[in-house]
Amino acid sequence: MKKFLVGLVVGAILAFPLGINFGKDVPLLSNPFAAKPDISERVKERAKETLEETKEAIHEATKPVQDKLKK
Repeated sequence: MKKFLVGLVVGAILAFPLGINFGKDVPLLSNPFAAKPDISERVKERAKETLEETKEAIHEATKPVQDKLKK
């Protein structure tokens, strides 16, 4: 029973930083207490990426109509 409890404590100590990194979407073996970019900056970056993807999707969807208008 003593070995089980020691293993449980050691496992928890090792798993805690890995869980933090997994939740932050950073490499698992990086520093879990390092500063991460502000949430507003992350939202702006993702919104910009999504906007670009949306523009490309609309362009691809309307390409047949544009080709017909050019003829």
